[in-house]
Amino acid sequence: MIRLCSASESRAKLLREFDIDFIQSPVDFDEEQIQTNDARKFVYHASKGKLEAAEAAFGLEIPLLVADTVIAGPRGQILRKAKDRDDAERILRTISGEEIAIVSCAHLKSARRYFLDLSATHYRFAPFDETELQRYLESGEWQGKAGACMVEGFCKPYIEKVQGLESTAMGLQVEILRPWIEV
Repeated sequence: MIRLCSASESRAKLLREFDIDFIQSPVDFDEEQIQTNDARKFVYHASKGKLEAAEAAFGLEIPLLVADTVIAGPRGQILRKAKDRDDAERILRTISGEEIAIVSCAHLKSARRYFLDLSATHYRFAPFDETELQRYLESGEWQGKAGACMVEGFCKPYIEKVQGLESTAMGLQVEILRPWIEV
């Protein structure tokens, strides 16, 4: 059993799909304090901060799993969670017809082991259909998603090319972490 220190339903879904026994215990960490424009550095520092918060809150009796995910946009800019509908629309228009990298950093820590992985999955999207884009924005499904992007949902039909694991893009590279999870 592990403790998933995240409120993410996508991460919980991935763990269930891989038959990994877990309890979900989100932690708070203020990502606004991170001062970098590099997506890799950002997710590392955000996930490391979450790990420190989780260890302080829960200890290591149950192994801790934390992760963070951001999108590196077509010009390398960090595209984080949209603040509101207008921000989601701006972000989605930025990635429409472009290539992006979805970068995830995960830490798995127990009393005996510590594992860290930083991975990226690269996507090339066709331009988004305007009607479908508006429907997605109205649905609110973009809320809480890095870059307002759901590669398993709205963005899926627009994927022209992918390089990397879909699980990384969903926020948790389970295939890489699985061998390190104590059973």
